[in-house]
Amino acid sequence: MPTKYVVILGSMMSGLGKGVVTSSILRLLDFYDHDALPIKFDGYLNYDCGTMNPYRHGEVFVLDDRSEVDMDFGIYERFANRSLTGDLSITGGKLFGSVIAKERKGEYLGEDVQIIPHLTNEAISMIEAVERTRKPDVIVIEVGGTVGDIENSYFIEAVRQLALKHQTVFINLTYAPALEVVGEQKTKPAQVGYRLLLQAGVRPDFVICRSREKLNPKARAKLALFANISEDRVVDDSDAGTIYSLPLHFMEQDFDLKLLSVLGLSSKPNNAKIAKWKEKVEKVLSPKTEVSIGIVGKYTELIDSYASIKEALVHAGAATNSRVNLNWIESENLEKGNADSLLSGLDGILVPGGFGNRGIEGMINGIRYARENKVPYLGICLGMQLMAVEYARNVAGLEDSNSTEFEKDAKNKIIHLLPSQRGVDKKGGTMRLGLWECLLSSDSVSKKLYGTDKIGERHRHRYEFNNSYCDKLKEKGLRIAGTTPDGKLVEFIEWKDSFGIATQAHPELRSRLEAPAPLFVGFVAASLAAKNQKK
Repeated sequence: MPTKYVVILGSMMSGLGKGVVTSSILRLLDFYDHDALPIKFDGYLNYDCGTMNPYRHGEVFVLDDRSEVDMDFGIYERFANRSLTGDLSITGGKLFGSVIAKERKGEYLGEDVQIIPHLTNEAISMIEAVERTRKPDVIVIEVGGTVGDIENSYFIEAVRQLALKHQTVFINLTYAPALEVVGEQKTKPAQVGYRLLLQAGVRPDFVICRSREKLNPKARAKLALFANISEDRVVDDSDAGTIYSLPLHFMEQDFDLKLLSVLGLSSKPNNAKIAKWKEKVEKVLSPKTEVSIGIVGKYTELIDSYASIKEALVHAGAATNSRVNLNWIESENLEKGNADSLLSGLDGILVPGGFGNRGIEGMINGIRYARENKVPYLGICLGMQLMAVEYARNVAGLEDSNSTEFEKDAKNKIIHLLPSQRGVDKKGGTMRLGLWECLLSSDSVSKKLYGTDKIGERHRHRYEFNNSYCDKLKEKGLRIAGTTPDGKLVEFIEWKDSFGIATQAHPELRSRLEAPAPLFVGFVAASLAAKNQKK
């Protein structure tokens, strides 16, 4: 059976949740045992998003194969419960780079290279390469940006041409604002978006409408009329308690059956998969207890910077039947000796990854507070490096301990640049990236949580624990809980007197609702236990 295509385009404005809609469609197709893969197009001319500031673009998501991709890939993996690969990410940088490379090789001899057909053909070629090598039942393409943007116009033309060769369903995600002064949902902006789509030669087969409240019949009728589709193909996507309920909300409207019918695919459901998903969603929506976790970070003004951390804690909450209440704490605010006032009352403290020296001393103060007050602690990447620095300073008595990232001439260089990074002069794709194996020590809490001594987690960093300090810190009670299989790099460290675990890896990147990250589950469970001890 030839691969079929679903293309999702957003109109009106960004931030409507195309990634969640795309992921929900992947989940719906899986409910019916159809193999579906996502492809994401991003119009920026960067090759990938690895060098982008998280304040501008949200977190950089890393795949097993070392690819640095858009954060929407995290949503795809969390819904589809599978690991994806970098060839599913198409950027403007990749497309233009490929066309220019071919022109330099002489592959277009005699031709003047143009957006159409050369760039659009290259986009179609990249899409069809996934079809040839993977042979999925369906490829779901999310077109980044908003219809009408110059940045994605050539890609919209490419998917229009793709539909001439392959069975393709187009879905328009739009928005119906409800102005308080009017008191009704307005569809005029969505109508403008339709016209832009039609001008691009694309007619939507379905319209999915975001809104605060459930889409009312009057607005639905108008959306259908101006999109030239029947009302039953206008799908409500109103605000819900959790993004994970969206596939079920779509099913309540029979969107799954309508989509399968248009695609000509079997509509025999896998009831066991559906029941398992419903059970997980119910635990997210209606947990038995709650716990308060503090995230001490340096990008807290934009929560998307820590999207995977946030979702991993949701998954861990579902696994422990608890609601995880997040307290976002800007690390710079902890540099004034006020940790007691800002952190008291928390059941657990987490320090995530990051780059640069802003707010570092505040993070260290937060870690010290957790250790001295036996508050459960989880450190991720930078959070592990600073846990080692804090321990060296305040337990081992090693004055002037730091990372060379922040103080090149520190007396005790507890964290230093990876040897493999010392000759690197390019920023893009040059860090220690992707999935790496680790061996956990037999006496570690980490091994108990994972249930095995050999694990694999994703990485994204340039600095590592300095092995010259292993013996000194171990003598003072720090547990070296995990290393690379060759023993050359420290990957996990732990406190012995209370729950304190940190890893150089990013376990949040592999956490899914149906397969939560073991470290996060253990951390939330320990925080619940600490909360209950206070009673």
